Amino acid sequence: MSKIMSKYEISVVVDGFHYLEGPRWYKEALWFVDFYTQGVYRVNDQGVADKIVHVEQQPSGLGWLPDGRMLVVSMKDRKVLRLEDNGELVVHADIWDHCAGHANDMVVAPNGNAYVGNFGFDLMSGADHKDAALILVKVDGSSQVVAEGLSFPNGMVISADQKTLIVNELFGNRISQFDIKADGSLGERRDFASFGALGDEPNLGSRIGQAKILPDGLALDAEGAVWFADTLNHRAVRMAEGGEVLEVIDTSPEGVFAVALGGKEGKTLFMCAAPDWDEASRKSETKGRMLSTQVNVGHAGTP
Repeated sequence: MSKIMSKYEISVVVDGFHYLEGPRWYKEALWFVDFYTQGVYRVNDQGVADKIVHVEQQPSGLGWLPDGRMLVVSMKDRKVLRLEDNGELVVHADIWDHCAGHANDMVVAPNGNAYVGNFGFDLMSGADHKDAALILVKVDGSSQVVAEGLSFPNGMVISADQKTLIVNELFGNRISQFDIKADGSLGERRDFASFGALGDEPNLGSRIGQAKILPDGLALDAEGAVWFADTLNHRAVRMAEGGEVLEVIDTSPEGVFAVALGGKEGKTLFMCAAPDWDEASRKSETKGRMLSTQVNVGHAGTP
C-alpha cells in the first residue's frame, strides 16, 4: 500500500474529553459521543459541546429515524436506545442475543433501518479474537443477524442510492461491502478493499502486527472514496474502492478513531483523536478531542 502524505491544516474543534466516537453531521451541527462521560454531545453555535443525553451503559453509534428521533447504541447492555421528543430515553431494540461482545457502531439508513456491529469478544480484557455479526434493527425495533464472520465490524456507511452498505473490519485488514436488499437484509460480502486475509488467528497482537490497515470510523465522499480512521497508525486515510490510497492525514502522536464528513459544504473532515483505546487510560485522562480539517471532495451517503 503506497503512502501519499498530504499537508492539511488541522484545527481543534473541542477538547478535554475522554474518548470520542460516533461523529455525525446532522441538522447543521456536529454530534458525537464520549464513552467515559456516558454522553451524547452536540456542538452549538458558540463552539461548545452540550451534553444532550446520558447513556449509562456507554454510548457508541448514532443515527436518526425518518421522524427525527435519535437512536444511540448502548454498548455494555447491548441495546439500541431511542430519544423521544419529550426527552425520554427508551429501549428501541434489545440485541443482546445477537452480540458476542459490546454493541458498537451503527448506521441508520434514510428509511430507518439500523445496522449495528459488535466487538465479537472481550477486547478490553485481552480475550482471543473472534469474528462477529452485523445486526439489522428495523423501525419497529425487531432485529436479526444479516451478516456473519466479520472481524470487529466497525464504522459503516450507506451509499447515496441506498443500495450498498460499506463496513470496516477493524482487525480484518479489510473494508467490506454488501448489497442491501429490499427487505433490509444483505447480500454476500465482497471486498471494498483488502490487504490480505488474517484467517482465524486468535491472537489480537498477531492480527494487528500483520495488518496494513486498522480501519475504524468511516465516511463516504461524492467520488465514491471513503475516509477512515486508521487507529493505531495515527492517521486518517482516503481510499478508493480496490485499495488505492488517495490521501493521508498524519495525526501523530495521537491516534484517530472515527471520522465524519460535514460542515456547510460537506467538506469538513472531523476526526476523533486520542492517545489509544486503552479503557483504563482513557477513563483516567481527558486527552480525547475532536479535530477537523478541510478536504476537497464533499460528503455523500449516510451518515
